[in-house]
Amino acid sequence: MKCVYCGYIESKVVDSRQNEDGTSIRRRRECLECHKRFTTYETIDNVPILVIKKDGSRQMFDANKLKIGILKACEKRPIPVTAIDKLVDEIQHNLLNLLDQEISSKQIGEFVMEGLKNIDQVAYVRYASVHRQFRDINTLLTEIEGLVKRKKEQDDK
Repeated sequence: MKCVYCGYIESKVVDSRQNEDGTSIRRRRECLECHKRFTTYETIDNVPILVIKKDGSRQMFDANKLKIGILKACEKRPIPVTAIDKLVDEIQHNLLNLLDQEISSKQIGEFVMEGLKNIDQVAYVRYASVHRQFRDINTLLTEIEGLVKRKKEQDDK
């Protein structure tokens, strides 16, 4: 870290403290040349993620919007809010790990459906019916048959 007083490149960390909300670290440094002290702050550099909608438009990823969609699918189901929060966090983590600044809403929907499959099958079908835009009862039936087959395979293990 470059000294703010003399411009020397090297310094040593004298003290480190996390701020109250845990979003940054305050570091007291001492210049190895002039021995003056200065403060730096270390924060996470969040890269904004843009969601590409079906119509081609782009908007900022909003975890609250994602949670609302999942809550609608889980309405009147015995699913704790903590499980929904955990799913939203996992999806957000997956999006950040993709290292892409743009992601399609379709791909986000697939992450949601994969998570809901493991939480509640009724919520999964509700979400899938909107996300995949089921046109008729046969499409819904095919999806449910896939779930039954998957459950049977898991029970056989």
